Amino acid sequence: MLRVLTSALRLPRPWSPLQTRSCVSHRPTGDPEIQVRALTGRDQGITEILMNRPSARNALGNVLVSELLEALAQLREDQQVRVLLFRSGVKGVFCAGADLKEREQMSEAEVEIFVQRLRGLMNEIAAFPAPTIAAMDGFALGGGLELALACDLRVAASSAVMGLIETTRGLLPGAGGTQRLPRCLGVALAKELIFTGRRLSGAQAHALGLVNHAVSQNEEGNAAYHRARELAQEILPQAPIAVRLGKVAIDRGMEVDIESGMAIEGLCYAQVRDCCQSAHTSRQRPG
Repeated sequence: MLRVLTSALRLPRPWSPLQTRSCVSHRPTGDPEIQVRALTGRDQGITEILMNRPSARNALGNVLVSELLEALAQLREDQQVRVLLFRSGVKGVFCAGADLKEREQMSEAEVEIFVQRLRGLMNEIAAFPAPTIAAMDGFALGGGLELALACDLRVAASSAVMGLIETTRGLLPGAGGTQRLPRCLGVALAKELIFTGRRLSGAQAHALGLVNHAVSQNEEGNAAYHRARELAQEILPQAPIAVRLGKVAIDRGMEVDIESGMAIEGLCYAQVRDCCQSAHTSRQRPG
């Protein structure tokens, strides 16, 4: 078992920085639905993914999902990404959920493929090697909340509205909501929220522990984004390998019994120690 864990927890191959951080799009024509931006100055190390599909309130359609998957595939190989922040370029909304209008035009087989891709997107966000933060400055419903739940940390405006509302539409959460919400809030409370399709304000979500921070909204409508950047700035000075392996230890450990979790922690600790020793040795060698 330890050999399997050691293989699973081995650090990825050395990263190489992206040559470009331009917008990503699968469209043959038209504007992309996301923008990827690496911040500079005191924010260097923070990368933002900005969702910008105003016509559909950032609803998750095929194009938006494809662009997010492509961006994540590129960014996960970039050592310069210390924190990944998801935000919205559409005032008053984070993400309105899956694009049901687009889904109505799909066959049953196409719907199944789309839902699998949507679930895969959430898994990619959850497995991203660096810490991820969702800045929720507005509505985050259905798949929009599932996207935020896939992130490590969540910051919301007090006036934001969020909920897994699928049962009100004859559906159930299908992109990780039934699994991640109980792990976040506990089984009984997650069942209550999913069974009722209840919507919560950012302040209510903070009281329940669904979001890490709730802040009063400002005139620009981006208060959660600014608080999320402040949170990211607290992470930046910390040792990046230690932070990444801390994430691995927590995420993997939560899925197993305590004894196995302790073994996972030990393996992660050993990797951090080995990396520190290797760096110290390199500094000691004559140039």
